[in-house]
Amino acid sequence: MSDSLHDVVVIGGGMSGLTASIYLAGKGFKTALISRGDPVCCLSTGCIDVMAAGEGPLEAIADLPGGHPYRLVGRKGIEDALKLFKDTMAGSPVPYVGTPRRNREILTPIGTFKTTCLVPRTMEASQGCRDDYLHVISFSGIRDFYPSYITSKLPNTGFSLYDAGVSSTLAIATRFEEPGFVDDFCSWLSGIEIPPGRVALPAVLGLRKPVALMEDISGRIGRDVFEIPTLPPSIPGLRLFQALKGSFQEKGGYVFWGKAISSVEIRGNMVEAVTLAASGRPSRVQGRAFILATGSFVSGGLFATRDAVKETVFDLNVEIPGPRNDWFWNDFFTPGHPIEGSGIEVDSSFRPLGSGLENLFVCGSILARSDIMKNHCGHGLALATGLKAAKMCERMLT
Repeated sequence: MSDSLHDVVVIGGGMSGLTASIYLAGKGFKTALISRGDPVCCLSTGCIDVMAAGEGPLEAIADLPGGHPYRLVGRKGIEDALKLFKDTMAGSPVPYVGTPRRNREILTPIGTFKTTCLVPRTMEASQGCRDDYLHVISFSGIRDFYPSYITSKLPNTGFSLYDAGVSSTLAIATRFEEPGFVDDFCSWLSGIEIPPGRVALPAVLGLRKPVALMEDISGRIGRDVFEIPTLPPSIPGLRLFQALKGSFQEKGGYVFWGKAISSVEIRGNMVEAVTLAASGRPSRVQGRAFILATGSFVSGGLFATRDAVKETVFDLNVEIPGPRNDWFWNDFFTPGHPIEGSGIEVDSSFRPLGSGLENLFVCGSILARSDIMKNHCGHGLALATGLKAAKMCERMLT
């Protein structure tokens, strides 16, 4: 069995776990990140929702119940987390724009507008597009992007179709990074008679330099250009994940990817190590402190049985709101589903209540009363609680 020793072991490679890992590695702690695979953020729009209610997301937090994780973090903690995120992404190919003091709108692939907070620079020009003429560019054979949805709901719009020779969003994004493809695309686009206004296309402007590609196309045709997020698999979600994971690795962080935890070692009130499942030689990962960021049901951090809801790594106590009969709705993803409030209760230091474990901290959507779909706060809550847990962990280690 191979053995490694770290200051901090973060379990879960999603937004919350990556945020905690980036902060702690940046502070000089030897940090390991364990993940079973690519996280749910790869499927997201890439936007950072903080609170969708009202124009000011931070003001809306005051209306949340006292046990909500945002209330435990506090307004300053949320602002600090969003600043850390923007600073991190500023050094990547995908910088973000926006402020936590004001929500914005972006156009969706079904012609509606999504309220969010921070957006990739490639979606910045979506703000206010309902007031101008908009020309939508689609691609022959592309799946899950139908410009007729947009043109039917926004009267001042039109669309054109380009044949990229491939049909999936990932394949089209790859083509945009091939030599000569942008030249051919812009030559075709310049030949179309389009009324004055903006140009939008599905989020396919490559994985490595989307902003540079967008600015190049915009400069050539003399119009504002922006991306519209697509249904999963999401190119903006992949860009976001790759940028955060890359930032952690640049800070010297160690990654155990595609690894499931097979056992946990606890001595007294301290977690000492976790063992990673492997077909060959297993790995034992020791830490002075541990952060649990495995997500909720969709990510596998929580698992519902016939009689209970289980936490899948440490078997922590799970708070379950309401009677079991209320768990069953026709649609799990309906906002306000009672089971959405299930999760781990934590104290003010983000240690799990009732566990007695002094070196274990919890963050992300696995926290009780998060109600992420109801409040539209997924990535914002992940960032805020990830940074808070990391700071509590830092306090314990120093």
